[in-house]
Amino acid sequence: MTLEEMLTHVDHTLLKPFAAWDEVRSLCEEAIRFHTASVCIPPSYVGRVRAAFGEGLKVCTVVGFPLGYSVTEAKVAEVRAALAQGCDEIDMVVNIGDVKDGRFDAVREEVRQIRDACRGHVLKVIIETCYLTWEEKEALCGIVTEAGADYIKTSTGFGTGGATREDVEFLSAHVGPGVKVKAAGGISTLEDLEMYLKLGCDRVGTSRAVGLVKAILEKDA
Repeated sequence: MTLEEMLTHVDHTLLKPFAAWDEVRSLCEEAIRFHTASVCIPPSYVGRVRAAFGEGLKVCTVVGFPLGYSVTEAKVAEVRAALAQGCDEIDMVVNIGDVKDGRFDAVREEVRQIRDACRGHVLKVIIETCYLTWEEKEALCGIVTEAGADYIKTSTGFGTGGATREDVEFLSAHVGPGVKVKAAGGISTLEDLEMYLKLGCDRVGTSRAVGLVKAILEKDA
């Protein structure tokens, strides 16, 4: 897989709390230039990005981010607001407290409601693997599959750990055939990116991949 092909699987990401418009605009320009899968940006920038860049850019945003413990009604409202402003893809965080309490029916119902709210758009479910046992990860694989989400995603990048080889292999083995895997968190090298794609990830969330590829291409030019 070439560098350019790898970038087509990247959600070019900028979610730091002090992200300013000039940085978001630069992110979008890079995404268009290098044909990334999407840009993943804060909800407050979705409408502005859509107005500035039109339909030539896939826009992803986050819901219940980064802690996941917003009430379901708030998460659903976030989804509807994002879609109304032109968002294409939603990355939601599960209620990790409910997971730790074994309230899997509540988690399942929340994911189902968000799936219904963003019907026709891509839904990725962030489970924040660094906080979970293997049993909890397996249960969430079943929930994400049953709810009809498009992706299970390892991490927010704001937890105590990010994606790992072991987690990606585990999630890939336990989700249903219609669910893809997205790795995110701590992916800082092209070797990381290549590894996760070879492990079967369809998407990788990172803020660094485009810059690394750009540096190589400009050096070789």
